[in-house]
Amino acid sequence: MARKSIRELQNGYSDNRFTPLEITKAYLHRIKKKKPDLNSFITVTKERAVREAKIVQTKKEAGEQTGLLFGIPLSLKDNIATKGIRTTNGSSIDYNNIPDTHADVAQSLLSQDSILLGKNNMHEYAIGITSNNPHYGPVHNPWNPEYSPGGSSGGSAAAVAADLSAASIGTDTGGSVRIPAASCGVIGLKPTYGKVSTAGVTYISWTLDHVGPLTATMSDMAIMMEAMTSTPYKPFLKEDIRGLRIGVPTTYFNEHIETETYNLYLHALYALENLGAVLIDTGVSFIDGNQDVTFTIAGAEAVYEHRARMECCLDQYGADVRAFLEMSQHISALQYIEALKKKEQYVQNFARLFRERIDVLATPTIPIAARKIGVEEVQFGSYTESIFNAMTRYTGIFNLAGVPALSIPCGITSEGLPVGLQLAAGHGREDLLIRTGYAYEQSHLSDFYKKRDEICAGY
Repeated sequence: MARKSIRELQNGYSDNRFTPLEITKAYLHRIKKKKPDLNSFITVTKERAVREAKIVQTKKEAGEQTGLLFGIPLSLKDNIATKGIRTTNGSSIDYNNIPDTHADVAQSLLSQDSILLGKNNMHEYAIGITSNNPHYGPVHNPWNPEYSPGGSSGGSAAAVAADLSAASIGTDTGGSVRIPAASCGVIGLKPTYGKVSTAGVTYISWTLDHVGPLTATMSDMAIMMEAMTSTPYKPFLKEDIRGLRIGVPTTYFNEHIETETYNLYLHALYALENLGAVLIDTGVSFIDGNQDVTFTIAGAEAVYEHRARMECCLDQYGADVRAFLEMSQHISALQYIEALKKKEQYVQNFARLFRERIDVLATPTIPIAARKIGVEEVQFGSYTESIFNAMTRYTGIFNLAGVPALSIPCGITSEGLPVGLQLAAGHGREDLLIRTGYAYEQSHLSDFYKKRDEICAGY
């Protein structure tokens, strides 16, 4: 079965060309076939998915009203609670954790007649960006299984890229939706802070955590956001971006970046300009030091969230997560409060920037393409940086600001790995990101999508 967009699935169901049960079984077959290569799922809910597909089909045949996501096979990151379904958080500590209730986002999607295929593998407790999980094994990148898919929502991104689910839901504290989206050549959106409920999601940081979708196309993204927020986004799938003011950062986002990644980013800017957007050089010096602020807030709040687990089970954490939590225990109350104050300055500065000067800010999503599984450092000339710091350097600031940010593919490196373009907009302006992303996609990504499906999905 060739990849079908959510819209194509919806049309097929409407025309009775196939049924939810047929589509669900096809996805379950693909998951079984691809699981050893990608390891993108921790739990596959085969029996439940088949049962749900039969239920929604019966509902349609009885003439009952069906939900927006009728028959759409989805997956969820395994830190999103699912009633009666194991939710491990990618950990051994929570190996047998079976929640009594759904997370809000899971309940919302399932109530709209979607089909849950399973729970995606991830970086342990979402504290990391490689999805190299010591308890369930690493997630592999569908473009090249020797490479990381990024993280922490690596299983979700890999599943969408390989067409093992029509879409997936991840979480994002400092880039954990957008980093794997860029690394796997799919689309990932971190919505405005608070737009999608985080209730029932295992926190790293209640101040920085977001829930967001990963999809194969922009039309799928619009449909998923509509389902998640009850806000109409399909009307913004327009190719006209003439006059749109796109900010091009003059500092920070052009520093310590691989040449090939930067050149693909520049080509994307030229493409947007050719579509009629107005490129505006934009100073962003006010974001200097933002990574320290992110680490302080996330670290302090993560220690609070994990305090009980750390007392009983510290030795059961993977080495990298344990080191992060132990180090974060030393963050003082003063440091935490100062970081929160600095965060508010970022919120105000971005609000002013988007109100007075630009509509959208365009940056690379991450400064490097995916790295091989196990790589922990990257080199920029004589400058060495941890892969964690490098991968979160361009994404974390938008968690601090609470504004929406989207990663969309913008090319393939000479090594055959995808690169992402990041678009950010003002508070509540996901419509601008969908409009901009769709215009770019329609004019420049058809060949990319064809290549992605040949390599990742095997079509």
